[in-house]
Amino acid sequence: MFGTAKHTAALLLAGVMLTACSGTPDGGSDGGSRGGSDDKPAASPTPKTPAAAGALTEAQLKSAAFTDGEKVGKYTASEYTLGAPLSESYTAQPALCQPLVSLAKEVADPDPAAEVQRKVDVPDEMFGLEVAVQLRSYADGGAATVLKNLTAAGSGCAAGFTEERAVAQAKYLKVEPAKAPALGDEAKAFRFTILDVKGEVKLYEYLTVIRSGSTTLAFRAEITDTKDVGGVPAEVVNAQWRKFQALGTV
Repeated sequence: MFGTAKHTAALLLAGVMLTACSGTPDGGSDGGSRGGSDDKPAASPTPKTPAAAGALTEAQLKSAAFTDGEKVGKYTASEYTLGAPLSESYTAQPALCQPLVSLAKEVADPDPAAEVQRKVDVPDEMFGLEVAVQLRSYADGGAATVLKNLTAAGSGCAAGFTEERAVAQAKYLKVEPAKAPALGDEAKAFRFTILDVKGEVKLYEYLTVIRSGSTTLAFRAEITDTKDVGGVPAEVVNAQWRKFQALGTV
């Protein structure tokens, strides 16, 4: 969704570069994850009954989140200047597809009781991969509802939908299931094919959401390039999962 300042600025330069290059609009695809082969997530587990524990507090989520400057393999974690990516305010048409765009309380239901957001990227790479890492806790079974809504959106929006931004629209051409990690009580993963706001270039994003009891861990991978990165890097997902496990609530 390119909700960060780095990606917003980069799109202008990327458009010039792409116009100057020959080849197909789809660009190349390496078809694989940037994570090592020994760190690839396994298949998604069978959903379990939601835990009865109450929602985690913001302080608890912060203690489980990446810290500013923390190294995650070749990536570095940081806090968003505005607390969250700009794309958190984006909406979807039809509304069924909203969970695929943003799960923020301002635009999606159910509302999280608390949320913490981090960015993971290679700071010196203007056109490199960026992963939004979002931890959210829910009351009254809300986390399980989020996964149900994601399942419905993945099915009902497979043929595409429109993402409404502040001053533009982006067209999701296709929503496909991707390989989800065998972590938590249940997990979902998706691959998006998106037409840029100028309607000229196809871009690719990935979304992975894990539920553990009343908490969700979401990872959205995007890149300002026509390259298909193959999924959310497993090293990022697994590192965040280990930190979450250390809370002792799993």
